[in-house]
Amino acid sequence: MLSKRDRWVLALLVISAFINYIDRANLSVGAVSIQREMGLSSLQLGRLLSGFSWTYAAFQILFVAGWLADRFNVSLVFAAGFLIWSAATAGAGLAGGFTTLFMFLLLLGAGESIAYPCYSRILAAFPQQRRGLANSLVDAGTKLGPALGTLLGGLMMAHFGWRVFFIAVGFASLLWLAPWLYWAPRGYAAPAKAEQVETPSLLDILRQRSAWFSFLGLFCSNYYWFFLLHWLPAYLEKERGFPKPKMAVLGSLAFFTVAVSTVVSGWLSDRWIVRGGSPTRVRKTFAGLGLTCATILLPVSIVRDDAAAMALLLLACAAYGMFSSNLWAITQTLAGPRAAGKWTGMQNGVGNLSGIAAPWFTGWAVGQTGSFYVAFLVAALIALTGAAVFVFGIGPVQQVDFARRPAARDHAARL
Repeated sequence: MLSKRDRWVLALLVISAFINYIDRANLSVGAVSIQREMGLSSLQLGRLLSGFSWTYAAFQILFVAGWLADRFNVSLVFAAGFLIWSAATAGAGLAGGFTTLFMFLLLLGAGESIAYPCYSRILAAFPQQRRGLANSLVDAGTKLGPALGTLLGGLMMAHFGWRVFFIAVGFASLLWLAPWLYWAPRGYAAPAKAEQVETPSLLDILRQRSAWFSFLGLFCSNYYWFFLLHWLPAYLEKERGFPKPKMAVLGSLAFFTVAVSTVVSGWLSDRWIVRGGSPTRVRKTFAGLGLTCATILLPVSIVRDDAAAMALLLLACAAYGMFSSNLWAITQTLAGPRAAGKWTGMQNGVGNLSGIAAPWFTGWAVGQTGSFYVAFLVAALIALTGAAVFVFGIGPVQQVDFARRPAARDHAARL
């Protein structure tokens, strides 16, 4: 059972993830309106949608975000990042053109880059049998954000325009900082020198086979997610011909389905472990089966009947929620509390390169072919690759012994 403070901390982390992804979804919801106002081509729109991911990925690949989370007071690091990304969201609503808007998106990515390393640094200290649900609740926040953002954003933008929504969300988000500074965990200050020596280095992490496969697996799964996050609203408007209010309702329903699925799957995975299931079997079952079944997304682009297509979309979203509920529980178990920030930062950085690839490629494919079929096909194939990586590429889901080199473990296993 979690303590009262831990429950408050978890609740605030969920809310922060919710806000985090409302801020990310804003641009995709307003994509068609921004494209028309600024006179952008589909390729230019794809580049704009990928702008956030350039700094978001770079700050994690270059070890900035993970180092900050592990080296300093994680509660204050998280608060600073939250302040930056909220201000950037409000500023984006004031952008006068493509270049200014792109710069604010770069700042948004820099601020949000610290989120997942901080989440993992905190949640890695939770008990294994509580970790699946805790991670799934945070993940649900990342799905409820786009759900509510798509619904309210679509309805508000239809009446007030995209700029008002950006500014309102940015300033309203700042209200989260007050309860966070009051309830934030106190036990995660900068480690003492003796502890720093014992903390695994970046090189220690990169020596692990499981680390590289976790990086690749996240890239594959994130490609699928970013395709939905950035292009689903535009697909529903442009190819299905839905008016913005209808797009808002159905688009939000898709993201809400992922959120419900991830919470249910996180709870079920923890119950399975409590009843004797090994973390390896439990986490890999949910990850592999979820991503495999998520390929049901492909027929959505083929089926002409809107009702049937939307039913398939919701099934695909439910399957993706099965996967996402256990994603970070795998990483946190492999890394352990001392390496969770660094490992998560690197994994999330590499994984979010797909945040550059998916929007750009989709924009290019739609511009070249005039339809979304190729984009759907690529997203499904990459998701299937991700399923294989998590099931067969990553070894046992247990904390890595950083004191022993991988080669030494392989030699010991052969004896």
